[in-house]
Amino acid sequence: MYVILRLISGTLILGDLMITTIARTFILYIFVTLGIRLMGKRQIGDMQPNELVITLLISEIAAIPLQDTSQPLIYGVVSLFVLVILEIFMSVIALKSRFIRRIMNGRSMVIIKNGEIDQKAVRDVRMTVTELCEQLRAQNVFDISTVAYAVLEVNGDLSVLLKASEQPPTKKELSIKAEKQDLFLPVITDGKIEKEALKQLKVSTDELKALLKAHKLTYDKVFLMTMDRAHRFNIVKMR
Repeated sequence: MYVILRLISGTLILGDLMITTIARTFILYIFVTLGIRLMGKRQIGDMQPNELVITLLISEIAAIPLQDTSQPLIYGVVSLFVLVILEIFMSVIALKSRFIRRIMNGRSMVIIKNGEIDQKAVRDVRMTVTELCEQLRAQNVFDISTVAYAVLEVNGDLSVLLKASEQPPTKKELSIKAEKQDLFLPVITDGKIEKEALKQLKVSTDELKALLKAHKLTYDKVFLMTMDRAHRFNIVKMR
C-alpha cells in the first residue's frame, strides 16, 4: 500500500512539474519572441556584434527558468526585457554617435583594391586567403584581378565591385528599351483575401471576386494570387 501511494504521489509531482514546465515554456516563448521583435527584424547573419551578444544572452536567460523551476519566472522575464531595453538604448546612442557606433559595431574594411589584396587589412580582420577566395566565389568571382573593390562589411559579408571592363552591359548601354516593372503583391494566400494588399493596389474585394468569377474560381479555391498596379495577375490553384 505504501509503495502504491509513493508511486501515485510521484506521478502527481511529475505531472505538476510537467504542467509547470509547459506553462513556463509557453510564457517565455511569448516574451522572447516579443523581445526579439522589439529589437527589429534581422537574421542571424545580418546582426551586428552587439545584437548577436544580446540575442545569445536572451537565450541563456530564458533557459534558466526552464531548467530550474524553483526560480521565479518573473526574474527571467525582467532580465530579458532589461537586455532588450539596453539594446534599444545603445542602438539609439549609436545612431547619434559615430564613435560609439564604431566601438559597438566596428567598421567596414577594403581588402581588395584594383585587383590587389591588401594583406595588412586581411591580417587585421584575421581572414585567411582561403576564406577570402571562398567568399569571392560565393559572389561568382573566380579571378581576383577582375575586382575593383572588395569590402568586408561589419556583419562579415563581402561586397564586391567588379572593374568596369568586367561588368555585364546594361540595357541602357545596349540601347534596349526596358519594360516597365511593378511589384506583384499577394492578394490571396491559402484561400484568404489579403485586404491590405488590395488597398495598396486600389482594388476592391468585389472587383477581385468578379475577376475570379470570370476565370470560374472562388477565392477559397486559390492557393496564391499575386497582382500588380496594372492589374496583371498570376494564380496558383489550390490542390
